[in-house]
Amino acid sequence: MMKYFQRIGRSLMLPVACLPAAGILYGIGYWIDPSGWGANSIVSAFCIKAASAIIDKIPLLFAVGVSVGMAEDKDGTSAFAGLVSYLMITTLLSAGAIAMYTGLDVANVPAAFGKIENAFIGILAGIIGSTCYNKCREVMLPDWLSFFSGKNSVAIVTAFMSAITAAILYYVWPAVYGALESFGVSIADLGPWGAGIYAMLNRALIPLGLHHALNAVFWFDTVGINDLGKFWAGTGTPGVTGIYMTGFFPVMMFGLVAGAKAMYRTAKPNRRSMAASLLVAGAFASFFTGITEPLEFSFMFLAPGLYLIHALLTGISAVVCAYLPVRCGFNFSAGMIDWILSFRAPMAVNPWLIIPIGLVFAVVYYFVFKWMILKFDLKTPGREDEDFDELPIAPTTLPPKKDGKKDFTQMAATILEGLGGSENLKSYDYCATRIRVEVADGSQVDEHKIKSAGIPGVTRLSATNVQVVIGTKVQFAYEALKKLVEASK
Repeated sequence: MMKYFQRIGRSLMLPVACLPAAGILYGIGYWIDPSGWGANSIVSAFCIKAASAIIDKIPLLFAVGVSVGMAEDKDGTSAFAGLVSYLMITTLLSAGAIAMYTGLDVANVPAAFGKIENAFIGILAGIIGSTCYNKCREVMLPDWLSFFSGKNSVAIVTAFMSAITAAILYYVWPAVYGALESFGVSIADLGPWGAGIYAMLNRALIPLGLHHALNAVFWFDTVGINDLGKFWAGTGTPGVTGIYMTGFFPVMMFGLVAGAKAMYRTAKPNRRSMAASLLVAGAFASFFTGITEPLEFSFMFLAPGLYLIHALLTGISAVVCAYLPVRCGFNFSAGMIDWILSFRAPMAVNPWLIIPIGLVFAVVYYFVFKWMILKFDLKTPGREDEDFDELPIAPTTLPPKKDGKKDFTQMAATILEGLGGSENLKSYDYCATRIRVEVADGSQVDEHKIKSAGIPGVTRLSATNVQVVIGTKVQFAYEALKKLVEASK
Protein backbone atom coordinates (compact mmCIF):
# COMPACT_ATOMS: atom_id res chain seq x y z
CA MET A 1 0.00 0.00 0.00
CA MET A 2 2.83 2.40 0.85
CA LYS A 3 4.43 1.71 -2.53
CA TYR A 4 1.13 2.60 -4.18
CA PHE A 5 1.03 6.00 -2.44
CA GLN A 6 4.65 6.58 -3.43
CA ARG A 7 3.74 5.90 -7.06
CA ILE A 8 0.97 8.49 -6.83
CA GLY A 9 3.44 10.98 -5.39
CA ARG A 10 5.90 10.32 -8.21
CA SER A 11 3.19 10.69 -10.84
CA LEU A 12 2.38 14.18 -9.54
CA MET A 13 5.80 15.37 -10.69
CA LEU A 14 4.57 15.58 -14.30
CA PRO A 15 1.87 18.22 -13.68
CA VAL A 16 4.03 19.94 -11.06
CA ALA A 17 6.75 20.31 -13.71
CA CYS A 18 4.56 22.79 -15.61
CA LEU A 19 4.21 25.13 -12.62
CA PRO A 20 7.52 26.94 -13.25
CA ALA A 21 6.02 28.22 -16.50
CA ALA A 22 3.22 29.82 -14.47
CA GLY A 23 5.77 31.19 -12.01
CA ILE A 24 7.82 32.85 -14.73
CA LEU A 25 4.75 34.35 -16.39
CA TYR A 26 3.40 35.63 -13.09
CA GLY A 27 6.80 37.05 -12.16
CA ILE A 28 7.21 38.89 -15.45
CA GLY A 29 3.66 40.20 -15.32
CA TYR A 30 3.93 41.56 -11.79
CA TRP A 31 7.40 43.00 -12.36
CA ILE A 32 5.98 45.03 -15.27
CA ASP A 33 2.83 46.08 -13.43
CA PRO A 34 2.05 45.00 -9.85
CA SER A 35 -1.66 45.69 -10.44
CA GLY A 36 -1.46 43.14 -13.23
CA TRP A 37 -4.70 43.80 -15.08
CA GLY A 38 -3.80 46.06 -17.97
CA ALA A 39 -4.15 49.44 -16.27
CA ASN A 40 -0.55 50.23 -17.14
CA SER A 41 0.50 47.37 -19.43
CA ILE A 42 -1.40 44.96 -21.61
CA VAL A 43 1.73 42.77 -21.64
CA SER A 44 1.46 42.42 -17.86
CA ALA A 45 -2.20 41.41 -18.08
CA PHE A 46 -1.41 38.95 -20.87
CA CYS A 47 1.36 37.24 -18.85
CA ILE A 48 -0.70 37.00 -15.66
CA LYS A 49 -3.75 35.67 -17.49
CA ALA A 50 -1.56 33.07 -19.22
CA ALA A 51 -0.17 31.97 -15.85
CA SER A 52 -3.63 31.71 -14.33
CA ALA A 53 -4.60 29.33 -17.15
CA ILE A 54 -2.22 26.84 -15.54
CA ILE A 55 -2.91 27.57 -11.87
CA ASP A 56 -6.68 27.61 -12.27
CA LYS A 57 -6.62 24.19 -13.98
CA ILE A 58 -4.34 22.42 -11.50
CA PRO A 59 -7.02 19.77 -10.70
CA LEU A 60 -7.36 18.92 -14.38
CA LEU A 61 -3.57 18.78 -14.80
CA PHE A 62 -3.39 16.43 -11.80
CA ALA A 63 -6.01 14.15 -13.38
CA VAL A 64 -4.07 13.85 -16.62
CA GLY A 65 -0.61 13.76 -15.03
CA VAL A 66 -1.45 11.13 -12.41
CA SER A 67 -3.16 8.96 -15.00
CA VAL A 68 -0.09 9.01 -17.27
CA GLY A 69 2.31 8.57 -14.37
CA MET A 70 0.43 5.58 -12.97
CA ALA A 71 0.07 3.86 -16.36
CA GLU A 72 2.32 0.84 -16.67
CA ASP A 73 3.63 1.88 -20.09
CA LYS A 74 3.03 5.66 -19.89
CA ASP A 75 0.76 5.53 -22.95
CA GLY A 76 -1.22 8.65 -23.87
CA THR A 77 -4.46 6.67 -23.81
CA SER A 78 -4.21 6.72 -20.05
CA ALA A 79 -4.12 10.53 -20.06
CA PHE A 80 -7.33 10.53 -22.09
CA ALA A 81 -8.89 8.18 -19.54
CA GLY A 82 -7.91 10.49 -16.69
CA LEU A 83 -9.51 13.41 -18.50
CA VAL A 84 -12.71 11.42 -19.07
CA SER A 85 -12.87 10.48 -15.41
CA TYR A 86 -12.34 14.04 -14.22
CA LEU A 87 -14.99 15.50 -16.54
CA MET A 88 -17.45 12.76 -15.59
CA ILE A 89 -17.07 13.17 -11.83
CA THR A 90 -16.99 16.97 -11.75
CA THR A 91 -20.00 17.25 -14.06
CA LEU A 92 -22.12 14.69 -12.22
CA LEU A 93 -21.33 16.27 -8.85
CA SER A 94 -21.45 19.95 -9.81
CA ALA A 95 -23.69 22.20 -7.75
CA GLY A 96 -26.08 22.60 -10.67
CA ALA A 97 -26.35 18.84 -11.16
CA ILE A 98 -26.96 18.24 -7.44
CA ALA A 99 -29.67 20.90 -7.47
CA MET A 100 -31.34 19.07 -10.36
CA TYR A 101 -31.20 15.67 -8.61
CA THR A 102 -32.55 16.95 -5.32
CA GLY A 103 -34.90 19.70 -6.43
CA LEU A 104 -33.04 22.18 -4.27
CA ASP A 105 -32.14 25.72 -5.20
CA VAL A 106 -28.45 25.93 -6.19
CA ALA A 107 -27.86 28.27 -3.24
CA ASN A 108 -28.99 25.52 -0.86
CA VAL A 109 -26.76 22.78 -2.28
CA PRO A 110 -24.13 21.66 0.28
CA ALA A 111 -20.93 23.69 -0.05
CA ALA A 112 -18.89 20.52 -0.64
CA PHE A 113 -20.28 20.21 -4.17
CA GLY A 114 -19.35 23.79 -4.96
CA LYS A 115 -15.72 22.72 -4.44
CA ILE A 116 -15.80 19.52 -6.46
CA GLU A 117 -13.24 20.80 -8.99
CA ASN A 118 -10.24 20.46 -6.70
CA ALA A 119 -6.82 18.80 -6.57
CA PHE A 120 -8.10 15.85 -4.53
CA ILE A 121 -10.70 14.95 -7.17
CA GLY A 122 -8.09 15.45 -9.88
CA ILE A 123 -5.79 12.92 -8.25
CA LEU A 124 -8.69 10.48 -7.75
CA ALA A 125 -9.67 10.80 -11.42
CA GLY A 126 -6.07 10.12 -12.43
CA ILE A 127 -6.03 6.96 -10.33
CA ILE A 128 -9.30 5.76 -11.87
CA GLY A 129 -8.10 6.50 -15.40
CA SER A 130 -4.75 4.75 -14.98
CA THR A 131 -6.30 1.74 -13.23
CA CYS A 132 -8.83 1.25 -16.01
CA TYR A 133 -6.07 1.61 -18.59
CA ASN A 134 -3.77 -0.89 -16.90
CA LYS A 135 -6.57 -3.44 -16.55
CA CYS A 136 -8.20 -3.04 -19.95
CA ARG A 137 -5.49 -2.16 -22.46
CA GLU A 138 -4.93 -5.82 -23.44
CA VAL A 139 -8.50 -7.12 -23.13
CA MET A 140 -9.65 -9.18 -26.12
CA LEU A 141 -13.39 -9.15 -26.94
CA PRO A 142 -15.44 -11.35 -29.34
CA ASP A 143 -15.22 -10.51 -33.02
CA TRP A 144 -18.53 -8.66 -33.07
CA LEU A 145 -17.16 -6.35 -30.37
CA SER A 146 -13.54 -6.40 -31.54
CA PHE A 147 -13.52 -2.66 -32.27
CA PHE A 148 -13.76 -2.08 -28.52
CA SER A 149 -10.91 -4.44 -27.65
CA GLY A 150 -7.72 -3.27 -25.98
CA LYS A 151 -7.16 0.46 -25.66
CA ASN A 152 -10.45 1.33 -27.34
CA SER A 153 -12.26 -0.05 -24.30
CA VAL A 154 -10.41 2.11 -21.80
CA ALA A 155 -12.49 5.28 -22.13
CA ILE A 156 -15.77 3.35 -21.96
CA VAL A 157 -14.78 1.42 -18.85
CA THR A 158 -13.41 4.60 -17.30
CA ALA A 159 -16.67 6.43 -17.90
CA PHE A 160 -18.70 3.68 -16.20
CA MET A 161 -16.28 3.43 -13.27
CA SER A 162 -16.27 7.21 -12.88
CA ALA A 163 -20.07 7.29 -12.87
CA ILE A 164 -20.09 4.66 -10.11
CA THR A 165 -17.45 6.64 -8.22
CA ALA A 166 -19.53 9.80 -8.57
CA ALA A 167 -22.57 7.96 -7.16
CA ILE A 168 -20.51 6.90 -4.15
CA LEU A 169 -19.04 10.39 -3.72
CA TYR A 170 -22.56 11.82 -3.76
CA TYR A 171 -22.92 10.36 -0.27
CA VAL A 172 -19.26 10.33 0.81
CA TRP A 173 -17.81 13.58 -0.51
CA PRO A 174 -19.64 15.92 1.94
CA ALA A 175 -18.13 13.96 4.85
CA VAL A 176 -14.67 13.85 3.26
CA TYR A 177 -14.83 17.54 2.44
CA GLY A 178 -15.99 18.31 5.96
CA ALA A 179 -13.09 16.37 7.46
CA LEU A 180 -10.54 18.09 5.20
CA GLU A 181 -12.11 21.46 5.89
CA SER A 182 -12.09 20.88 9.64
CA PHE A 183 -8.44 19.83 9.54
CA GLY A 184 -7.47 22.83 7.43
CA VAL A 185 -9.47 25.25 9.58
CA SER A 186 -8.06 23.81 12.82
CA ILE A 187 -4.52 24.34 11.49
CA ALA A 188 -5.36 27.79 10.09
CA ASP A 189 -6.89 28.84 13.43
CA LEU A 190 -3.50 28.23 15.06
CA GLY A 191 -2.03 31.04 12.98
CA PRO A 192 1.78 30.99 12.80
CA TRP A 193 1.95 27.79 14.86
CA GLY A 194 -0.41 26.13 12.41
CA ALA A 195 1.91 27.11 9.57
CA GLY A 196 4.76 25.52 11.53
CA ILE A 197 2.85 22.28 12.06
CA TYR A 198 1.99 22.13 8.38
CA ALA A 199 5.58 22.77 7.27
CA MET A 200 6.93 20.14 9.65
CA LEU A 201 4.40 17.54 8.43
CA ASN A 202 5.16 18.47 4.84
CA ARG A 203 8.80 17.42 5.28
CA ALA A 204 8.03 14.47 7.55
CA LEU A 205 5.64 12.90 5.04
CA ILE A 206 8.03 13.07 2.06
CA PRO A 207 9.51 9.58 2.73
CA LEU A 208 5.98 8.15 2.54
CA GLY A 209 4.99 10.15 -0.52
CA LEU A 210 1.95 11.53 1.33
CA HIS A 211 2.97 15.20 1.45
CA HIS A 212 1.11 15.90 -1.79
CA ALA A 213 -2.21 15.09 -0.13
CA LEU A 214 -1.37 17.62 2.59
CA ASN A 215 -0.33 20.22 0.01
CA ALA A 216 -3.68 19.86 -1.75
CA VAL A 217 -5.40 21.13 1.41
CA PHE A 218 -3.22 24.18 2.02
CA TRP A 219 -1.73 25.21 -1.33
CA PHE A 220 -4.66 24.52 -3.63
CA ASP A 221 -8.38 25.15 -3.58
CA THR A 222 -9.52 21.88 -2.03
CA VAL A 223 -11.20 23.47 1.01
CA GLY A 224 -10.82 27.16 0.23
CA ILE A 225 -7.37 27.88 1.73
CA ASN A 226 -5.67 27.99 -1.70
CA ASP A 227 -2.56 29.74 -0.37
CA LEU A 228 -0.65 29.42 -3.64
CA GLY A 229 -3.49 30.49 -5.92
CA LYS A 230 -4.56 33.45 -3.80
CA PHE A 231 -0.98 34.66 -3.39
CA TRP A 232 -0.48 35.01 -7.14
CA ALA A 233 -3.99 36.12 -8.00
CA GLY A 234 -3.94 38.85 -5.36
CA THR A 235 -7.26 37.69 -3.90
CA GLY A 236 -5.98 36.73 -0.46
CA THR A 237 -5.54 38.68 2.77
CA PRO A 238 -2.40 40.86 2.90
CA GLY A 239 -0.03 39.69 5.63
CA VAL A 240 -1.78 36.31 5.87
CA THR A 241 -1.73 34.81 2.38
CA GLY A 242 1.60 33.10 1.75
CA ILE A 243 1.91 31.87 5.33
CA TYR A 244 2.08 28.23 4.14
CA MET A 245 4.87 28.90 1.63
CA THR A 246 7.19 31.55 3.08
CA GLY A 247 8.84 29.38 5.73
CA PHE A 248 10.30 27.01 3.14
CA PHE A 249 12.56 29.66 1.57
CA PRO A 250 15.06 30.00 4.47
CA VAL A 251 15.37 26.21 4.63
CA MET A 252 15.69 25.42 0.93
CA MET A 253 17.89 28.38 0.00
CA PHE A 254 20.09 28.46 3.10
CA GLY A 255 19.41 25.81 5.74
CA LEU A 256 19.83 22.67 3.65
CA VAL A 257 22.83 24.16 1.86
CA ALA A 258 24.52 24.68 5.23
CA GLY A 259 23.45 21.19 6.27
CA ALA A 260 25.17 19.84 3.16
CA LYS A 261 28.35 21.66 4.15
CA ALA A 262 28.15 20.11 7.63
CA MET A 263 27.79 16.65 6.09
CA TYR A 264 30.79 17.33 3.86
CA ARG A 265 32.93 18.58 6.76
CA THR A 266 32.08 15.53 8.87
CA ALA A 267 32.69 13.02 6.05
CA LYS A 268 35.77 10.84 6.40
CA PRO A 269 38.75 12.55 4.72
CA ASN A 270 39.29 9.79 2.17
CA ARG A 271 35.61 9.91 1.16
CA ARG A 272 34.99 13.65 1.00
CA SER A 273 35.42 13.94 -2.74
CA MET A 274 32.86 11.17 -3.23
CA ALA A 275 30.43 12.82 -0.79
CA ALA A 276 30.96 16.19 -2.48
CA SER A 277 29.72 14.82 -5.82
CA LEU A 278 26.32 14.30 -4.19
CA LEU A 279 26.21 17.20 -1.74
CA VAL A 280 27.37 20.01 -4.02
CA ALA A 281 24.90 19.10 -6.76
CA GLY A 282 22.12 18.75 -4.18
CA ALA A 283 22.93 22.08 -2.55
CA PHE A 284 22.93 23.83 -5.91
CA ALA A 285 19.54 22.38 -6.83
CA SER A 286 18.07 23.26 -3.44
CA PHE A 287 19.27 26.88 -3.48
CA PHE A 288 18.36 27.80 -7.05
CA THR A 289 15.29 25.69 -7.78
CA GLY A 290 14.02 24.47 -4.40
CA ILE A 291 14.43 20.83 -5.45
CA THR A 292 15.50 19.27 -2.17
CA GLU A 293 15.16 15.57 -2.94
CA PRO A 294 18.84 14.95 -3.86
CA LEU A 295 19.93 16.30 -0.48
CA GLU A 296 17.10 14.94 1.63
CA PHE A 297 17.32 11.43 0.24
CA SER A 298 21.07 11.44 0.81
CA PHE A 299 20.51 11.26 4.58
CA MET A 300 16.79 10.52 4.98
CA PHE A 301 17.28 6.78 5.40
CA LEU A 302 20.93 6.79 6.47
CA ALA A 303 20.19 9.12 9.40
CA PRO A 304 16.41 9.29 10.03
CA GLY A 305 16.93 11.11 13.33
CA LEU A 306 18.71 13.91 11.49
CA TYR A 307 15.90 14.07 8.97
CA LEU A 308 13.35 14.52 11.77
CA ILE A 309 15.47 17.42 13.06
CA HIS A 310 15.33 18.88 9.56
CA ALA A 311 11.52 18.56 9.56
CA LEU A 312 11.36 20.26 12.96
CA LEU A 313 13.63 23.11 11.82
CA THR A 314 11.43 23.60 8.76
CA GLY A 315 8.44 23.98 11.06
CA ILE A 316 10.33 26.51 13.19
CA SER A 317 11.25 28.47 10.05
CA ALA A 318 7.58 28.62 9.07
CA VAL A 319 6.62 29.90 12.55
CA VAL A 320 9.33 32.57 12.51
CA CYS A 321 8.40 33.79 9.03
CA ALA A 322 4.71 33.80 9.91
CA TYR A 323 5.31 36.03 12.93
CA LEU A 324 7.58 38.41 11.02
CA PRO A 325 6.32 40.80 8.35
CA VAL A 326 7.56 38.65 5.47
CA ARG A 327 5.52 36.81 2.84
CA CYS A 328 6.81 35.08 -0.30
CA GLY A 329 5.24 32.59 -2.63
CA PHE A 330 6.20 30.07 -5.24
CA ASN A 331 4.72 28.15 -8.11
CA PHE A 332 7.23 25.31 -8.12
CA SER A 333 9.34 25.34 -4.96
CA ALA A 334 11.05 27.71 -2.55
CA GLY A 335 14.30 28.33 -4.43
CA MET A 336 16.00 31.54 -5.46
CA ILE A 337 14.23 31.65 -8.83
CA ASP A 338 10.73 31.64 -7.34
CA TRP A 339 11.87 34.01 -4.57
CA ILE A 340 12.97 36.63 -7.11
CA LEU A 341 9.85 36.18 -9.21
CA SER A 342 7.59 36.75 -6.20
CA PHE A 343 9.06 40.16 -5.26
CA ARG A 344 6.30 42.20 -6.88
CA ALA A 345 3.44 39.74 -6.44
CA PRO A 346 0.34 41.39 -4.90
CA MET A 347 0.58 39.50 -1.60
CA ALA A 348 4.39 39.78 -1.18
CA VAL A 349 5.56 41.45 2.04
CA ASN A 350 9.24 42.33 2.61
CA PRO A 351 10.63 39.37 0.64
CA TRP A 352 14.17 40.72 1.19
CA LEU A 353 13.92 39.56 4.82
CA ILE A 354 14.42 36.01 3.59
CA ILE A 355 18.16 36.75 3.32
CA PRO A 356 18.84 37.60 6.99
CA ILE A 357 16.41 34.94 8.19
CA GLY A 358 18.03 32.41 5.88
CA LEU A 359 21.53 33.26 7.07
CA VAL A 360 20.46 32.66 10.68
CA PHE A 361 19.00 29.28 9.71
CA ALA A 362 22.16 28.47 7.78
CA VAL A 363 24.16 28.87 10.99
CA VAL A 364 21.64 26.82 12.96
CA TYR A 365 21.55 24.03 10.38
CA TYR A 366 25.32 23.85 10.11
CA PHE A 367 26.04 23.54 13.82
CA VAL A 368 23.01 21.36 14.64
CA PHE A 369 23.80 18.97 11.78
CA LYS A 370 27.50 18.86 12.64
CA TRP A 371 26.83 18.24 16.34
CA MET A 372 24.21 15.56 15.65
CA ILE A 373 26.41 13.74 13.14
CA LEU A 374 29.46 13.65 15.40
CA LYS A 375 27.58 13.07 18.65
CA PHE A 376 25.58 10.08 17.41
CA ASP A 377 27.97 8.92 14.67
CA LEU A 378 25.27 9.28 12.03
CA LYS A 379 25.98 7.57 8.70
CA THR A 380 25.57 10.57 6.43
CA PRO A 381 27.26 10.58 2.99
CA GLY A 382 30.96 9.83 3.39
CA ARG A 383 30.53 8.25 6.83
CA GLU A 384 29.06 4.88 5.83
CA ASP A 385 30.42 1.71 7.44
CA GLU A 386 31.15 0.04 4.11
CA ASP A 387 34.80 -0.09 3.20
CA PHE A 388 35.32 1.97 0.09
CA ASP A 389 39.04 2.36 0.61
CA GLU A 390 39.94 -0.17 -2.07
CA LEU A 391 37.43 1.20 -4.55
CA PRO A 392 38.08 3.99 -7.01
CA ILE A 393 36.20 7.19 -6.33
CA ALA A 394 33.32 7.62 -8.73
CA PRO A 395 33.79 10.45 -11.19
CA THR A 396 31.40 13.35 -10.85
CA THR A 397 30.93 13.76 -14.58
CA LEU A 398 30.43 11.47 -17.54
CA PRO A 399 32.91 11.36 -20.38
CA PRO A 400 31.45 13.41 -23.22
CA LYS A 401 30.57 11.95 -26.58
CA LYS A 402 31.94 13.44 -29.78
CA ASP A 403 29.14 15.99 -29.88
CA GLY A 404 30.07 17.21 -26.40
CA LYS A 405 26.98 15.78 -24.70
CA LYS A 406 27.12 13.35 -21.79
CA ASP A 407 27.00 9.68 -22.70
CA PHE A 408 23.90 8.56 -20.85
CA THR A 409 23.95 5.23 -22.66
CA GLN A 410 27.26 4.43 -21.01
CA MET A 411 25.88 5.54 -17.66
CA ALA A 412 22.73 3.44 -18.10
CA ALA A 413 24.73 0.37 -19.08
CA THR A 414 26.80 0.58 -15.91
CA ILE A 415 23.70 1.17 -13.77
CA LEU A 416 21.91 -1.77 -15.39
CA GLU A 417 24.88 -4.04 -14.73
CA GLY A 418 24.96 -2.88 -11.11
CA LEU A 419 21.25 -3.65 -10.76
CA GLY A 420 21.83 -7.25 -11.76
CA GLY A 421 20.89 -6.97 -15.42
CA SER A 422 17.56 -6.50 -17.14
CA GLU A 423 16.29 -9.91 -16.00
CA ASN A 424 16.54 -8.74 -12.39
CA LEU A 425 14.33 -5.68 -12.98
CA LYS A 426 10.67 -6.15 -12.07
CA SER A 427 9.70 -2.50 -12.61
CA TYR A 428 11.36 0.87 -12.98
CA ASP A 429 10.36 4.50 -13.41
CA TYR A 430 11.67 7.91 -12.44
CA CYS A 431 10.73 11.11 -10.64
CA ALA A 432 12.37 14.54 -10.44
CA THR A 433 15.86 13.34 -9.57
CA ARG A 434 15.93 9.54 -9.17
CA ILE A 435 15.38 6.32 -11.07
CA ARG A 436 13.22 4.08 -8.87
CA VAL A 437 13.69 0.36 -9.37
CA GLU A 438 12.09 -2.78 -7.98
CA VAL A 439 14.37 -5.78 -8.41
CA ALA A 440 13.64 -9.47 -8.09
CA ASP A 441 16.77 -10.29 -6.11
CA GLY A 442 18.27 -7.53 -3.98
CA SER A 443 21.47 -9.49 -3.40
CA GLN A 444 22.39 -8.98 -7.05
CA VAL A 445 22.48 -5.21 -6.67
CA ASP A 446 26.06 -3.89 -6.61
CA GLU A 447 25.96 -0.34 -5.24
CA HIS A 448 29.66 0.20 -5.88
CA LYS A 449 29.21 -0.67 -9.54
CA ILE A 450 26.25 1.70 -9.86
CA LYS A 451 28.18 4.56 -8.26
CA SER A 452 31.08 4.00 -10.63
CA ALA A 453 28.80 5.36 -13.37
CA GLY A 454 29.37 8.81 -11.90
CA ILE A 455 26.01 9.13 -10.15
CA PRO A 456 25.78 10.83 -6.73
CA GLY A 457 24.30 8.00 -4.69
CA VAL A 458 22.16 4.91 -4.25
CA THR A 459 19.41 4.52 -1.66
CA ARG A 460 17.76 1.25 -0.62
CA LEU A 461 14.20 1.60 0.68
CA SER A 462 13.96 -2.16 1.19
CA ALA A 463 15.66 -5.35 0.07
CA THR A 464 14.12 -5.07 -3.38
CA ASN A 465 13.46 -1.32 -3.80
CA VAL A 466 16.40 0.75 -4.97
CA GLN A 467 16.63 4.44 -5.85
CA VAL A 468 19.46 5.61 -8.10
CA VAL A 469 20.05 9.32 -7.55
CA ILE A 470 20.85 10.94 -10.91
CA GLY A 471 19.95 14.60 -10.55
CA THR A 472 17.83 16.90 -12.67
CA LYS A 473 18.81 15.12 -15.92
CA VAL A 474 17.33 11.86 -14.69
CA GLN A 475 14.98 11.63 -17.68
CA PHE A 476 17.86 11.07 -20.10
CA ALA A 477 19.44 8.37 -17.96
CA TYR A 478 16.05 6.68 -17.54
CA GLU A 479 15.33 6.69 -21.27
CA ALA A 480 18.78 5.25 -22.01
CA LEU A 481 18.16 2.55 -19.40
CA LYS A 482 14.75 1.78 -20.88
CA LYS A 483 16.23 1.33 -24.36
CA LEU A 484 18.85 -1.09 -23.02
CA VAL A 485 16.24 -3.14 -21.17
CA GLU A 486 13.91 -3.29 -24.17
CA ALA A 487 16.79 -4.23 -26.47
CA SER A 488 17.70 -7.16 -24.23
CA LYS A 489 14.24 -8.72 -24.45
